[in-house]
Amino acid sequence: MSQSILQKYGEARLPRYTSYPTAPRFSPMIGVDSYGDWLEQLAKKDPVSLYLHIPFCRSMCWYCGCHTTITRQDRPILDYLAVLRDEIRMVAERIPHRLPVGEVHFGGGTPTIISPAEFLALIGLLRERYAFSDTTGIAVEIDPRRLTPEMAHTLGHAGVTRASLGVQSFDPVVQKAINRIQTRKETAESTDNLRRAGVEGINFDLIYGLPHQTVQSCIDTANAAIEMLPDRFAVFGYAHIPSFKKHQRMIDENALPDGAARNEQAEAIAATLVAAGYRQIGLDHFALPGDDLVQAQESGNLRRNFQGYTTDNCETLIGFGASAIGRMKHGYVQNEVAPGLYAQHIADGKLATAKGYRLTHEDKVRAEIIERLMCDFEVDIAAVSRTHGFNASALLTTNERLAHLADDAVVHYTGSMLRVSQEHRFVIRAVAAAFDAYIDQSTRTHSQAA
Repeated sequence: MSQSILQKYGEARLPRYTSYPTAPRFSPMIGVDSYGDWLEQLAKKDPVSLYLHIPFCRSMCWYCGCHTTITRQDRPILDYLAVLRDEIRMVAERIPHRLPVGEVHFGGGTPTIISPAEFLALIGLLRERYAFSDTTGIAVEIDPRRLTPEMAHTLGHAGVTRASLGVQSFDPVVQKAINRIQTRKETAESTDNLRRAGVEGINFDLIYGLPHQTVQSCIDTANAAIEMLPDRFAVFGYAHIPSFKKHQRMIDENALPDGAARNEQAEAIAATLVAAGYRQIGLDHFALPGDDLVQAQESGNLRRNFQGYTTDNCETLIGFGASAIGRMKHGYVQNEVAPGLYAQHIADGKLATAKGYRLTHEDKVRAEIIERLMCDFEVDIAAVSRTHGFNASALLTTNERLAHLADDAVVHYTGSMLRVSQEHRFVIRAVAAAFDAYIDQSTRTHSQAA
């Protein structure tokens, strides 16, 4: 990618587009009553996905952009789990039938911070209130530094099908700068324990753009991770937003790579993974040839949601826990972010919804175009518009962002098919932003586009 394109588009602060509209558009105007009505309208036959947020860690990683609380004690975690169980029951009681479940995702924080017994109890409650099947996928995010052999065994026993392990970087200089010391041995042992327990799907998360990170250290980390043979990789650019996440102020901004260096690091990791036999999926995921993600990409069925690229095609996502976001056909809802406020809602016998967004007809059209761009790097704008009974010209007329991208050969048209040049895939978020009707109205600071 040329330096001029990188400077023009790659350093822009843009959303990751794991949803559209993005979270800054959520409003308190959509709250408890709207969510309750939406739950009651869920169709009995349509499978749903469940997301459970466990917002606790034992120590703070300074790069972290998640909603989490640091605790050395178990009592806050146990109190939170009691509230979480009450919310699961409350939501289930608002739904007139026992819904089938396609996917379950435990996110954090560190979901495996809870005890094996508590995890089994939580899975048991979900199975009691929702209809699981042999094809239901259960995924858990894991900090390899904290995973005990007993917990690994419990995850397998509970039916977990995929584990996502945070690696970030194996460079000790980088690890010290982000307050996350994690050895290759710890990561390998956790991976081996999970496989012995029957957890077949293994994901590794890597990050580029960290303080003191170099192209060579990125390559070395990728090669070390490849030796452990995970099925998938997710490779993210570090988003430095200290105004939003105050603990990021512990990171030395002078040690952060600039936009050109970030792009070199991302391309180096991608080249290393592809050379090892992984297929690139969308912007930042990689998978072995036989993986479901690869099959979804090849068939045009790849999806993108809050967890990144996925094969999950459920229209409805029900979120549980503080800050959890849910998605319904009508729109989005988000729970109270602060655990205390979240707990108070549930104690009062109310859904924990703090804000949300009701989708318009045009939002749905733009959302599909953005998702297809993020997944396929191309989209037939006229075809998508026809599916929704929408006039495509409304998306293209006076679209200055798109015109600039075309002038710079970042995108090309063949009829109504819009394609992103292969060499410009790292600025796909800039292309997606051309179809974001609210991009110029947002006051939220986002991560760099490349």
